[in-house]
Amino acid sequence: MKSSDRIHVAGHTGMVGSAIVRALKQRGYDNLLLPSHGELDLCDAAAVREFYRVQKPDVVIVAAARVGGIHANSTYPAEFIHENLAVAHNTIHESWKNGVNRLLFLGSSCIYPREAPQPMKEECLLSSPLELTNEAYAIAKITGLKLCQYYRKQYGVLFHSAMPTNLYGPGDNYHPKNSHVLPALIRRFHEAVVKGAPTVTIWGTGVARREFLHADDLAEGLLTVLAMENPPDWINVGSGSDISIRELAELIAKVTGFKGELLWDTSKPDGTLRKLMDSGKLLATGWAPKYDLERGIRDAYANFLSLENSGKLREV
Repeated sequence: MKSSDRIHVAGHTGMVGSAIVRALKQRGYDNLLLPSHGELDLCDAAAVREFYRVQKPDVVIVAAARVGGIHANSTYPAEFIHENLAVAHNTIHESWKNGVNRLLFLGSSCIYPREAPQPMKEECLLSSPLELTNEAYAIAKITGLKLCQYYRKQYGVLFHSAMPTNLYGPGDNYHPKNSHVLPALIRRFHEAVVKGAPTVTIWGTGVARREFLHADDLAEGLLTVLAMENPPDWINVGSGSDISIRELAELIAKVTGFKGELLWDTSKPDGTLRKLMDSGKLLATGWAPKYDLERGIRDAYANFLSLENSGKLREV
């Protein structure tokens, strides 16, 4: 990318999008197109068509998505597939129609098969059935990846994708039911400390393992991908290590100061038992995460406290 490029960061107010904007500004990119949701609804094909026709971005980064944990994916599958399909189709197709030079679409580790070999390589996509608890989201994201791949193949455009692992950091969603596991646990343990509760109940058995990456580390990884002259159609972006949900809960309890007992609701699903990505292709470029998990959780918790105190905690 050139410093003069007009860059549209779709989803710039979310945790991931805002981290990308911070990273771009730190590197001197200041010609950013950042319309609010009120100014541009990415699910509205006509609105996206008009925005791209008028603004003519040079680069598009699609970080916008409807996301959530097991509860949200299981409860609202129609919204998850519809909204994520709409965002992918509208941004990718209108980018091609309006001469966008480069587009980076963000997928997710959730789109890999449930029984994929660990750690998961890029090549295992679509090799076996998906995890049913997030199938709707996964199908929409896979469609976005394939749109980029086929537009690149047929039209010669540099449209490609990155596959982030589970993310957390400043600006995360802390909805008590619809958020991902890490922010959900931060809120649950914090509230237990405030109330003096003797126990905290957590879904599942605690044996499932997950990989986590701080949003600012992801943003730096994405800029590394955007610097590649001939990137692969999709590339994994992960920390390279995982942790059990039980260990994660114990770490968050430590960070938040919770001293009580952890209870496990085994009637609730664990989801995929392990999701660790092979990020060797990106790590080979010299990029590496700067945050270890405890430092990252402390940073996220400090941001949570700041947002809560200011009445700006994100709960969607």
